[in-house]
Amino acid sequence: MEVAKSKGIAVENILIAHHHLKDVVLHTPLQKNDYLSEKYSANIYIKREDLQHVRSFKLRGAYYKIKKIEDTARKSGVVCASAGNHAQGVAFACAQLSIKGTIFMPLTTPKQKIDQVRMFGRNNIEIILEGDTFDDSASAAKEYCEEHEMIFIHPFDDVDIIAGQGTVAVEVLNDIEEPLDFIFGGIGGGGLMAGIGAYVKNISPNSQVIGVEPAGAASMKAAFENCGPVSLNKIDKFCDGTAVQCVGSKTYEICHEYLDDIVLVPEGKVSTTILDLYNKHAIVAEPSGALPVAALDFYADKIKGKSAVVVITGGNNDISRMQEIREKSLLYEGLLYYFIVNFPQRAGALRQFLTVVLGPNDDITHFEYTKKNNKESGPALVGIEVSSPDEYQGLIDRMRLNGFEFTEVNKDSQLFGLLV
Repeated sequence: MEVAKSKGIAVENILIAHHHLKDVVLHTPLQKNDYLSEKYSANIYIKREDLQHVRSFKLRGAYYKIKKIEDTARKSGVVCASAGNHAQGVAFACAQLSIKGTIFMPLTTPKQKIDQVRMFGRNNIEIILEGDTFDDSASAAKEYCEEHEMIFIHPFDDVDIIAGQGTVAVEVLNDIEEPLDFIFGGIGGGGLMAGIGAYVKNISPNSQVIGVEPAGAASMKAAFENCGPVSLNKIDKFCDGTAVQCVGSKTYEICHEYLDDIVLVPEGKVSTTILDLYNKHAIVAEPSGALPVAALDFYADKIKGKSAVVVITGGNNDISRMQEIREKSLLYEGLLYYFIVNFPQRAGALRQFLTVVLGPNDDITHFEYTKKNNKESGPALVGIEVSSPDEYQGLIDRMRLNGFEFTEVNKDSQLFGLLV
């Protein structure tokens, strides 16, 4: 029988990886979610890779790659670069296989992920923080690798890594009890969706494979538009697990062959989804892990009456980020506004603002006042949370009616970035 093969990966490769990994990785649950199913009038299933041993699918590719080169790697050691989840997978593999590893991580990596890498790697790994982005770390890691004659474990652009990640799809198609219409998964460098796409499209060709990227780091979308990988000049690092400036050449080719669409999701929508997953389902998802669930809103009409699987790719979320996540969600949902308000320097001005400008359900979340004695008015940066987006216009009208001069910070991205 001829083995189905895409550009660089065969279904057989993924099945071999599945055989090697079945006693190492956790076969994560595929859970039907009643709330999401009712919300979208569809059968929505969640693939819980946030419950993986290292709380991310990245263990699959990292362990399989290192296992294949185990004897050579034990002699030379391995090197990787990662924003966190790939690093944890490599660290886990190094500890399990007694292999020395050096792990480069961006300086911007959340402390929680750094601590997790240390925990999984134990005494087998060394962590080096280098650069502001994954790409900076990768460049430093490759130089270190050549200098010390070690083996570089690429986080995504490697056929063994792709095959390992593709085992997610093997489990999905084995577990789902109805035809699969859609599968959504996040894209950083593209390893996961290359593996999922190669397997799903050859086993279930009528299934739609949808990649999801953060709008501020849409490197695969850019590659599709430019007929090949291109390096983005700037990326938003909020979704740190998918904040990659340039996708791989192998992952691009496979994704271009098999993906039906790429959805771009704003960070505010991701933030809202993180909070919903926690509050409604007690699921702790990191920003990149919540991406595929957030994408369902953009596909609501197409998935109605269909079956869809969303892969929650990781659950390594730093609890210290929750205030930032909540603020981004409120801003996106139209519930939080920042203003520079010029308060008249007279007795009772602030009291008037509180009593006649604020609505009964409005809340001041931030107030920073600068008083200047030689001025008739003093500016204050004021953050106001409203109970509904519909309350915004009334707030604006009351400020104007009562003579408060103001600047809407939300509408000026440069000013917002400087002050908020």
